[in-house]
Amino acid sequence: MPRTLVTGATGFIGSHVVGLLVQRGDDVRVTVRPGSRTQPLSGLEVEHVQADVLDRRSVRRAMRGVERVFHLAGTTDLRAPRARVFSIQVEGVRIVLEEALRAGVERAVYTSSVAAIGPARPGETADETNPWQAGRYSIPYLDAKHDAETVALRLVPRGLPLVLVNPALVLGPGDPGRSSTVLVRRFLRRQIPAYVDGTVNIVGVQDVARGHLLAADRGTVGERYILGNRNFTTHRLFADLGRLSGVEPPALRLPLPVALAMATAGQRWRADELPTPIEVRAASLNWSFSNAKARRELAWRPSPHEDCLEETIAWYRDRDAGALAPAGTRQPLALRLVGGAARRARL
Repeated sequence: MPRTLVTGATGFIGSHVVGLLVQRGDDVRVTVRPGSRTQPLSGLEVEHVQADVLDRRSVRRAMRGVERVFHLAGTTDLRAPRARVFSIQVEGVRIVLEEALRAGVERAVYTSSVAAIGPARPGETADETNPWQAGRYSIPYLDAKHDAETVALRLVPRGLPLVLVNPALVLGPGDPGRSSTVLVRRFLRRQIPAYVDGTVNIVGVQDVARGHLLAADRGTVGERYILGNRNFTTHRLFADLGRLSGVEPPALRLPLPVALAMATAGQRWRADELPTPIEVRAASLNWSFSNAKARRELAWRPSPHEDCLEETIAWYRDRDAGALAPAGTRQPLALRLVGGAARRARL
C-alpha cells in the first residue's frame, strides 16, 4: 500500500483526488495549514500534517517516507495581486517538487492548468503543443501557471519522475472555496447582467480526479495532459445553464471595449460585484481545447458534459437555496430591453 502525499487536499479537486486514493487503498497523507477547513476530508482515513508549500522545512517533513506526490495546492483567484500569485504558484511548485526530488519519490503529479498552455487562436482548438503566446495579456494567473510549469519541467532531467495535468474549468459538487464553480453560483443568483464573447472548456471534478490517478499510473514522465471536456461559447454555456436551472440567461452581450471600460470604471467606484478588467479580458479569450492526448495515452474518458452542469446546479440549490433565483426567474426587464436593442443593432 503506497504512501501518497497530497498538497491542496482540502480544495475542490484535491478533496476528490484524496477520496479516490483512499478508495483504492493508498496510505494517504495530506498537508494542511493552521486554520484550514478540513470538512471536505471528513470521514476519510488520512494522516494530517501541518505544512505550508512556501515553508520548505515543513514540506520536507511531510515528504518523509512518501512514494507518490500529488501537488494540487495553489490559487485560482484572478483578482489576487501578481506577487501573491507568483509566490504560491511558482515558488510553491519549486519547493514542493524539489523536496519530492530530494525524497526520491517514485512518481509526482503536478496539477497545472490549461492557463499554462494559453488560449487557442480564434476559431481553433489548442492542445498540449500550443505555443505560449498569452504573456501579451498580462494576466498574473496565466503568467504564473506558465512559469510554474517551466520550473517543474526543469526538474525532470535532474531525475524527478513528474507528470503534469492541465484541467480546464472544473465544475461539479463539493467546491468548498467556491473557486471555479463560482460562475454557476453567480449565474443562479442573477449576478451576471452582461457578458462578452468567449469560449470556455468545462469538465467534471470527478473526471479530473480520475485523470490525476491515471496520470500517475500511465502518464509519460515529462509530459502534460489536458483534462477537459466540452468547448462552449459563453452564449451557449449560459443557454444550457438556463435550460437546466430554469433561470433566464443574461440578455446583454457587450463588445469587449465597452465591457473593459465598464470594468475599469467599476474598479474606480470600488464596485466589487462587477468583474475586473483582468476577468473580462480572460473571459473574452478562446479557451477551446482538445483532450485527445489524455484519451489516447491515459485511457481517460470524461462523463457526459451535462452531468457536471446539473451536479453544480444541484449542489448550490441544496446549500444556497435562499440566495438563489428560483426556477422560472427572468432577467430584469431593463436588461432584457437593452439586450434586445443591442441584438437588433448587432452589437
